Amino acid sequence: MKNTLLPGLQSTVDRLDTHTIPEERKPILHDLVDYIQHKLDNKEPVRLNFICTHNSRRSQFSQLWAQTAAHVYGVDAACFSGGTEATAFNERAVASVRRAGFGVGESGTGNPLYSLSYAREASALEMFSKTFDAESNPAAGFAAVMTCSDADENCPFIAGADKRIPLRYEDPKAFDGTDLEAEKYDERSMQIATELFYVFSKVRA
Repeated sequence: MKNTLLPGLQSTVDRLDTHTIPEERKPILHDLVDYIQHKLDNKEPVRLNFICTHNSRRSQFSQLWAQTAAHVYGVDAACFSGGTEATAFNERAVASVRRAGFGVGESGTGNPLYSLSYAREASALEMFSKTFDAESNPAAGFAAVMTCSDADENCPFIAGADKRIPLRYEDPKAFDGTDLEAEKYDERSMQIATELFYVFSKVRA
């Protein structure tokens, strides 16, 4: 039985169509399915750390959607994100997840702390930009899911990771300041959501 989400977010999730995922993406997605399933079958904690260069857009989207999908499908997983350097959870990405129906609280300046809610019965995620090896992220026993080519190519070794999965996405930053900005941020968010909901739908909880 699927767990429910905040009403606006549920409407967004109901529109996701996993049939739109290109076949060439599925082997990578199934690497992630297999990792999660192996951990569950061996009664080991499932920890996923989504890593990009600045931990500002794609890795934040990924952490948030993965944790949401895990909740929906009843999979006990802890999702994290980080970068090769810390900047800020980009305000355009924050605006996109707000449009998707997440509850968003904000505190601080520079690198604000965002409280992201996805379900009434689940604790909000406390999200901000950080490095992948920050104290709040797991030090060992996790999958390093590389969400951008720059971090994947320039950070060949992630200490403590027991698997590395290159799940790359195009950066919506290319459209900052254009008429297509909101559309492209939402498009990338929905692509990530669709793929991660596909992953968790294939896991036997």
